Amino acid sequence: MTTTRPDLPAATADEIEAMDAWWRANNYLTVGQIYLMANPLLREPLTPEHIKPRLLGHWGTSPGLSFVYTHLSRVIRHTGQQAIFLTGPGHGGPALVAAGYLEGTYSEIYPDVREDEDGIRRLFRQFSAPGGIPSHVSVTTPGSIHEGGELGYVLSHAFGAVMDNPDLLALAVVGDGEAETGPLEGSWKGISFLNPARDGAVLPVLHLNGAKIAGPTVLGRKPPEEVRSLLEGHGYEVFEVEGGDLPGMHERFAETLATAYARITGIQDAARSGGWDGTRPRWPLIVLRSPKGWTGPDVVDDVQVEGTWRAHQVPLSGVKENDDHRRMLEEWMRSYRPDELFDESGAPTQLVRSANPSGELRMSASPHANGGLVTRDLDIPDYRQFARDVPEPATERAESTRAIGEMMRELYRRNPTTFRLFSPDETNSNRVGAVFEVSDRMTAERTVDIDEKLSRDGRVMEVLSEHNCHGWLEGYTLTGRHGLFATYEAFAMVSASMTVQHCKWLQEANRLDWRAKVPSLNILLTSTAWRNDHNGFSHQGPGLIQTVLNARGDVARIYLPPDANCLLSVADHCFRSKNYVNLIVIDKQPQPQWLSIDEATAHCAAGAGIWDWAGTDDGDRDPDVVLACAGDVVTMEVVAAAQILKERLPQLRVRVVNVVDLMTLARPRSHPHGMDPVRFGELFTDHVDVVFAFHGYHGAVHQLVHGRPDADRFHVRGFSEEGTTTTPFDMVVRNQVDRYHLVIDTINNAGRQVRGSSELQRWCEQQLAKHETYIVEHLEDMPEVRDWVMTTVVDD
Repeated sequence: MTTTRPDLPAATADEIEAMDAWWRANNYLTVGQIYLMANPLLREPLTPEHIKPRLLGHWGTSPGLSFVYTHLSRVIRHTGQQAIFLTGPGHGGPALVAAGYLEGTYSEIYPDVREDEDGIRRLFRQFSAPGGIPSHVSVTTPGSIHEGGELGYVLSHAFGAVMDNPDLLALAVVGDGEAETGPLEGSWKGISFLNPARDGAVLPVLHLNGAKIAGPTVLGRKPPEEVRSLLEGHGYEVFEVEGGDLPGMHERFAETLATAYARITGIQDAARSGGWDGTRPRWPLIVLRSPKGWTGPDVVDDVQVEGTWRAHQVPLSGVKENDDHRRMLEEWMRSYRPDELFDESGAPTQLVRSANPSGELRMSASPHANGGLVTRDLDIPDYRQFARDVPEPATERAESTRAIGEMMRELYRRNPTTFRLFSPDETNSNRVGAVFEVSDRMTAERTVDIDEKLSRDGRVMEVLSEHNCHGWLEGYTLTGRHGLFATYEAFAMVSASMTVQHCKWLQEANRLDWRAKVPSLNILLTSTAWRNDHNGFSHQGPGLIQTVLNARGDVARIYLPPDANCLLSVADHCFRSKNYVNLIVIDKQPQPQWLSIDEATAHCAAGAGIWDWAGTDDGDRDPDVVLACAGDVVTMEVVAAAQILKERLPQLRVRVVNVVDLMTLARPRSHPHGMDPVRFGELFTDHVDVVFAFHGYHGAVHQLVHGRPDADRFHVRGFSEEGTTTTPFDMVVRNQVDRYHLVIDTINNAGRQVRGSSELQRWCEQQLAKHETYIVEHLEDMPEVRDWVMTTVVDD
């Protein structure tokens, strides 16, 4: 851990000359990526044949991004500071691609894009083109851990990246359009969760260029004093730099950045030498006001472009057909004086290269931005030590999530700098509060006597923002550490788009051999739809399952453990895995415990299995019907339904199948966990009807079994958007996934009719009517449901 850093001297005239040359080279490469497919160094006049057929890209924010980048590079050269650059205005992609190219990293990773004229031509042709790269900062961009276009998440990713990363500085550029989003507005609070003694630092740069895609931005039009008050109210020390004049802007920004860096190192050095009194530091923040489309065309066709929304994307359109626009493009590109920036071969000149840091200090080459390179495997305890004793199925009830809380307590103890839990104020509520036995909640704000488990030394991360929790964990894992995001099931939809984007990131990373695999993003959903009966309809939504299900099979995993021991087995697997999004869904309320730890381990390894003890299937011949389940509450209903059938219709052959790894239902061609046809047939047969009780929306199972033999024989019941404030059992009744509806379904879909079926069906209907009357009168479920336990039926 660094404790002192060299002082940063004032920028010399030679340094400013080098930074300006690097900046001009970056701007030149940025414009070329948007417009050109040939003649990359303007060795001849531009002709229509040199212009791309489709002009795609974003110019407006790019010169500001590269301006900040070269200035931070100067700080790195002088101090040896490890730093990464996060680009909130993600469609400034060409500027960050150009930065990696000028630093030499791009050619190291992509050897076909050489440091010569042909390499620049390839750089230009590939941008936002078929067979090439996206127009935004993406997983293909060296040095990036933040996908461009994820508006609102840049600060949460930056703060996650520096937690337990004391030597890292994350500079996060916040676009003024991005600053209008809800997630970004909440993420300014990240400084309330940094401990300067053990964490790195985030330096936000609010880039106010005044406009978004088709109009002005809110903060761009606010009086500067209001913007300053807003940011100071969040706790920052605000520094402001404004203008478009050169070299004056270089001089002013270099001085401001040096001052901000001195503030950061001063805060950290004081904390690390024992001089921190515990008061939250006022971390620096820079407001950079520069023209939109800085150094680009000023006026086009008598219309103002620079400094307006018209510079946001492609300021000169129709260049292939419009001679005047093409002439303006050539003048624009030559204004950067490319002959000074690239030598005869097309390589960057020594003047440009002199502005770069060296080796892994180049931000595009930082191992922190390719976190698998610095990942250390977790020291994971044997999960069996946290197992629940289950002598027989359903003889014990427990709050299953307490088991994973105990497991994470030991993960905290054994991995004091590489594991964290992120939860929106729900750690105790979700029954994982065992972590507080070894770590407090983190706060850098003031504490009072009545606070519990809250201190500046805590490492349990609680903030009432799913976006922050999700984003912090993403930044934490993408820089090589491990963790888990736990939240109420319905609230996971608040950050569902972040889950989707992370899946996309991992999917693309799997295609890049230079991207090292990072720890998986683990999501635990509890306080689920079926047991939010007290909160009501707003809290009843299992939608994230469907969201993750639609991700590619090489990155998405969904687990529905039915009890604590299965949860432990699943969690052990997830904490060891890399490059996945692991979604685990299990409720926190007391529930039956079904399997011993050895049985659970075997069951989870298989992903699904027959529970012989629950059904009446003798195994010698096909059953009359299969009763299947995936999810804890519906598993109880299936077992209860099977027991009713066993007691009242024993001659009907019923097989009970429990699925814990949802993806095993898919075909192997659709998901690597998919069961082969033989195994699928062993569980579900190839022709017997299946009554399937599912935790989420019924369409998920139909989607997964598509292509299986006679898929129409699967009759799925799940959450059907029926809910309210009611009793636990009434929730399953409203969605017709209760034991009585399942018995009726089983009778109606069995391969044969047996004596007593009609009588049993009428009895189930009577029980449902009794239930409806009972809960209104007594405000709780019927005793035979509320106190249900599985009984053993003795054969005659």
